[in-house]
Amino acid sequence: MPAPEPHVLVVDDDPLIVRLLELNFRLEGFRVSTERRGDLAVDRAIASAPDAIVLDVSMPGIDGYEVCRRLRDVPATANVPVVLLTAHADDHDARADLPGVVAYMTKPFDPEALVATVRSALVAEEAS
Repeated sequence: MPAPEPHVLVVDDDPLIVRLLELNFRLEGFRVSTERRGDLAVDRAIASAPDAIVLDVSMPGIDGYEVCRRLRDVPATANVPVVLLTAHADDHDARADLPGVVAYMTKPFDPEALVATVRSALVAEEAS
């Protein structure tokens, strides 16, 4: 029996980025869910139990940092690896201790590198 497709939740308020990432992840064999708001992303993550989350830092409403904090408080999502997308290169320095964040990628980013980063995080998660 083949291994199930890994499930990634992509969260960004920019519909072009969401669509780009959705296409790239699907082409690489991922099942993809998407959201454009942080509060909805928390609900979606809890309901769908993704294997990984790609999360924009700057969104209206609650930002990516708050989404991470909320996800860490829920047992079902406490250990899901998160890759944060940011438009500010210095964001990763200010939040380096945020639990569960496996990588920061600065916009503009290479979609193939992002997929590879998520895949590596999933392999590391399986090994632990």
